Amino acid sequence: MDPVIVVGAGPVGLALALALAGQGVPCVVLDEGPGKDEPRPARTLVLHPETAAMAARLGCTTLRDEGARWTAWRTLRRRQEPVRTALEPGGPAPLHIPQHALARGLRDAAHAHPLVQLITDSRLDTLEQDPRGVTAHTRGAETTWWRGSYLVGCDGARSTVRKLLGIRFPGRTAVERHAVAALRTELPWPDEALLHRAPPEEVTARPLPDGVWRLDWLLPPRGDLVTPDVLVSRIRDTLAGWCGGTTPGYDLLDTGVYTLHHRLARRWRADRVFLAGDAAHLLGALGTQGVEEGLRDAENLAWKLALAWHHGASPALLDSYQAERRTAVAARLRAADQAMPALRSSGGLRVLVPGSGRANAALLADAHLGRGPLGAAPGYARSPLAPPPAEGTVPTATEPGAPVTDVRVTAPDGTTVPLRDRLGAGRLLVVLVAPGTGVWDRRHWLQAGLMPRLAAAVSALPVRAELLVAEEYPGAAAHTVLLVRPDGHLVGAFGGVRPAELYAAADALRGGPPGTDDRAPAAPAAHAAE
Repeated sequence: MDPVIVVGAGPVGLALALALAGQGVPCVVLDEGPGKDEPRPARTLVLHPETAAMAARLGCTTLRDEGARWTAWRTLRRRQEPVRTALEPGGPAPLHIPQHALARGLRDAAHAHPLVQLITDSRLDTLEQDPRGVTAHTRGAETTWWRGSYLVGCDGARSTVRKLLGIRFPGRTAVERHAVAALRTELPWPDEALLHRAPPEEVTARPLPDGVWRLDWLLPPRGDLVTPDVLVSRIRDTLAGWCGGTTPGYDLLDTGVYTLHHRLARRWRADRVFLAGDAAHLLGALGTQGVEEGLRDAENLAWKLALAWHHGASPALLDSYQAERRTAVAARLRAADQAMPALRSSGGLRVLVPGSGRANAALLADAHLGRGPLGAAPGYARSPLAPPPAEGTVPTATEPGAPVTDVRVTAPDGTTVPLRDRLGAGRLLVVLVAPGTGVWDRRHWLQAGLMPRLAAAVSALPVRAELLVAEEYPGAAAHTVLLVRPDGHLVGAFGGVRPAELYAAADALRGGPPGTDDRAPAAPAAHAAE
């Protein structure tokens, strides 16, 4: 099979290439730029635990040194006492990192991976498809034709791939504007993020390493130009208001004015070509995270393309990428649209968003902290890959389709790690909840209790799977068997060993037996076509 072509070398494109390479799929990444990312301290992003864990699995080494985890979230509101929400430093606390640092860490990992080929100064201008694959033409330092099994456009909001496919990109323009500054200073609450609301004014402060802070001021959607003098005045007034009336010393590192748009591509798949990241969607208002949604696109698509590349795929498997991810992003955009009229009004109105009865400031905090309709990781309960109702299913604290809890699990070889560390290899995870396994003699695991029957059932599944054991899982009784997707979402939970039901669920997850066209023979995997 020819490699997968990834157009675009931002965080989403690099993450997708690394995720595919980690599952044995060679990739060519076409980078329009020179292969370097301009440092912009004021251009940052927030990763919540599951996406931060994904980046770490992919080999991104900049997360620890150049990202900061908040210890608390503070909400200040006019004429009210501050509200402080403590966060667990090693747990669900968000990770705040400059985008260029994330991209650099992923780029370094891509350079080091033998299955990833990075091609700089390559601008796509032609795209052709046939039943066997995709042919792409690039201009730049050299004019080249490329041949791939699939192609994924991760080339940003002005996506050439999307335009060549003729896919519409409707939505709303200038939903929000923010003035942004990155500066080094001392604030009264080190390592704690802040939301300060005094409608119509709104300011957020989020820490980075080495005493650096990113400050965001909400601007009128179509207000006056923010000059350097105006921005410096905002900085001084804001810092003085937080520091007892006196502006502390500060070093201004970077500034910018960002206009946020909400858009959603009509289609995310056209035969063997897919869209991901900003090429497929734009969001960012009310604390929603566009790059993080793009990383979720990459994780969702990678295991499906890898399965198709190695074994062939049913149409339902590849179609499920759009069905799952586009639906999830549409729900996020809809929640923001519903909340925005009240959240951005000056009348102090309260708003009820489906699933949340929190007041305005708390709703915004939830968006930043990865909770509620604006921030929580999506679930795929209505996925076309969801198995049909079956006997023997049992409830847990995780609904089918939702991300699993990151409990500690043990493999038959005795390795004990967080569950998320076993993701990303393109295999299903089968987790037996067995209290007391910590005292088992691991040499005899496969001969103890339910393990022989469960191991036999796992080896018979139609998709490659790994058998794990957990001491406990929230809401699960002893001897519950969890079936987990390669991207960490729960397929289902079964009471005891039920080989037929496990097989049916795994078969549903792959969309049924593979089709015949996805494994059609291709030319030898020379990366560039002559």
